[in-house]
Amino acid sequence: MREFRTALIYTTAYLPYIGGAELALKEITERWHNVRVLIVTARLSRTVPQRERIGRAEVIRIGIGIPRVDKLLLAVFGKRAGERALKGSEPDCVWAIMASYGALAALAYKRAHPRVSFILTLQEGDTHEHIARRARFLGKRFREIFERADAIQAISQYLADWARDMGATAPITVIPNGVDIEKFRFRSWKSDSPQANPTSKSIELITTSRLVKKNAVDDIIRALAHLPETVTLEVVGDGVERNNLKVLTLSLNLSSRVHFAGAIAPEEIPLALARADIFVRPSLSEGLGNSFLEAFAAGLPVIATPVGGIPDFLRDGETGWFAEVRNPESIAACVRYIINPAHEEHVTHVTAAARALIEKDYTWESVMVRMGAIL
Repeated sequence: MREFRTALIYTTAYLPYIGGAELALKEITERWHNVRVLIVTARLSRTVPQRERIGRAEVIRIGIGIPRVDKLLLAVFGKRAGERALKGSEPDCVWAIMASYGALAALAYKRAHPRVSFILTLQEGDTHEHIARRARFLGKRFREIFERADAIQAISQYLADWARDMGATAPITVIPNGVDIEKFRFRSWKSDSPQANPTSKSIELITTSRLVKKNAVDDIIRALAHLPETVTLEVVGDGVERNNLKVLTLSLNLSSRVHFAGAIAPEEIPLALARADIFVRPSLSEGLGNSFLEAFAAGLPVIATPVGGIPDFLRDGETGWFAEVRNPESIAACVRYIINPAHEEHVTHVTAAARALIEKDYTWESVMVRMGAIL
């Protein structure tokens, strides 16, 4: 990693708004010693200050506290805000987190300061088609984000391929997000499985997800109808689909087996995973999926779908299990396989392999080493 003095970072959202991209940015910048980190972002709410320090970063928020308005204001006035904060000097790099409103501000800065290296990080979780529909009003300006970047970090091969499709000619490096493995106590399935604990009366599935359509939590709920009544589901997270999911649960007479925990703080995730038996998230699209990596670190058997960046780390029957997209019965079949006592040795081997993969390739320390290729 080069010796940086100043990094100017544009991101559409930042803490206290929590997502994979926001948490990854904080993890990286907290490990950036002797560097001035300036983050320009949309305000999104009147409850957060326009300027504050979060860890090592100086955070400047643009807007009036209305999300749709503030995102546009970031795109239009973000460049000027960065220039004012730097008081005429230029940073060592301008870094855009995701090809969104913040990236438009970073692009404007790059246009005005062509000598500054423009780095683009791709963390998108939606399908390329969905993103294209949302960005169609930008026309060529959206493609220019990719074309003008001097270096691109994609958190999965899926996103790297997208960058090339969008016209990127800069070097593209696949560097995933990491996991703070010290926060997750690994549980051996053989010693801590439901079969090894006969006093346990239920098997708890867990999903830690934004409650949006792409995460297909409704398919997990429907899968319960194909499983014994001793199998329950803990839904950790919140979002626009929450009410629809509750209505579905009622309609299937599963209210006693599904618990909606709501959103919890990131530091509470390890405890929630420690109480569960199997992690399930049958995504319709996924850039990478930090939640899967956390479940790997915790030693939970993981059921996912082969979409987006998930195949980068999940091998069916080796580090987890693939269910078919939009197929609750397929999810149920995976659950039945995992809880079958005859498969205990295999499940133990798979969860151990998944944890070993995290320790080898997905710690934040290993991520920082690889980030040296572009920063």
